[in-house]
Amino acid sequence: MATLTVKPARKLMGRVEVPGDKSMSHRAVLFAAMAEGKSRIRHFLYGGDCEASLKAIQAIGVQVERPRQDEIIVHGRGPHAWREPEDVIDCVNSGTTMRLLVGLLGAQPFTSVLTGSAQLRRRPMARVTVPLRRMGALVLGREDGKYAPLALRGGNLQGISYELPVASAQVKSALILAGLFAQGETEVLEPGPARDHTERMLISMGADIHTRDGTIRVNPLTHPLSPLDMVVPGDFSSAAFLIVAALLVEQGDVWIQGVGVNPTRTGLLDVLSAMGARVELENVRESGGEPVADIHVRSSVLQATEVRGHTVVRMIDEFPIFAVAATQAEGTTIVRDASELRVKETDRISAVVQELRRLGANIEALPDGFVVHGPSSLRGARVWSHGDHRLAMALSIAGLIAEGETVVEGAECIGDSFPSFVRLLHTLRQE
Repeated sequence: MATLTVKPARKLMGRVEVPGDKSMSHRAVLFAAMAEGKSRIRHFLYGGDCEASLKAIQAIGVQVERPRQDEIIVHGRGPHAWREPEDVIDCVNSGTTMRLLVGLLGAQPFTSVLTGSAQLRRRPMARVTVPLRRMGALVLGREDGKYAPLALRGGNLQGISYELPVASAQVKSALILAGLFAQGETEVLEPGPARDHTERMLISMGADIHTRDGTIRVNPLTHPLSPLDMVVPGDFSSAAFLIVAALLVEQGDVWIQGVGVNPTRTGLLDVLSAMGARVELENVRESGGEPVADIHVRSSVLQATEVRGHTVVRMIDEFPIFAVAATQAEGTTIVRDASELRVKETDRISAVVQELRRLGANIEALPDGFVVHGPSSLRGARVWSHGDHRLAMALSIAGLIAEGETVVEGAECIGDSFPSFVRLLHTLRQE
């Protein structure tokens, strides 16, 4: 188990780029496999999770080249050329890989078996397997399909109208993908906003998908999807750690260049701005149908706030680092309506509360969130990642503002989404 030792920092300054967006890297690989022709994907995130998606498309016979470190070329021949995998597909620790593959492979006329790490096998899958069965797929799994491993076979799906019980980009995406191979229209009704990278990317490739007022209508493919030629924007969820770090240190003045600022992803920016953060978007532009900007962050004095409702979905991956920001805000910060955090890579509510308390934070868990009383003077301690990459990085940022050394155990999981995290922190650190 790797450890990461973090010492306090007074000053963070400079310009950096974060790795490619993890959500979009997953989708680019999987959707390129559906296209006919050569897709070129630059600024691809080479991390453990996205590697799982790459290996999955190779398992069904799709050829992949890696001409450079952050570039891949996918030689798509369309789903008609896919073959039944010879072995179980290991999704490792990636919930996105597994849930999107349930929709994609669960629509194909061959058998696929998906598994993953012990962590992933504990994550709920009924939210995708139940509607897929309604469409006509054969789905087998532990506890009647609630948990992986999952065995899938489709080939004669029917479009359905399905109302999502919770806003979820992964579940929505699985149904959209299955709908592209079903007979008749598939309608997905969202209870609130969720990431829309799937709709944007597939529409750009020629899919017949229409979105309006929380309703997505998907018509089956009648022609091959066009290949991709895209640069993946910087991952906002990765940028979030550097944003909070620059806000909290005594002297912070950081530019993070080329970050995706899709409004379904930037709830954290809205919340931090309302708390008094000095965060500005510069050079706003578009790349591959996605809004992109340079983010300028400076040290700030934060005021406590309350987060609930639709905002939660727009910052669901940022709550570990938001909790760190809340420890330094004046007053009581409350997070509600975030029970989804209980079923992420770990129980993020329990783990965040447990580990920040080790550092001296005044934080308590709620069934669907947490309460933080601030500001707290944090003290260096030995903490544990719980195998969760976002928690490991959040604790590392907390270590920058804690007195004394902080040792993060299980830090190897940082490579799942942000392999250059430690290097970029060193780049910004000014002694």
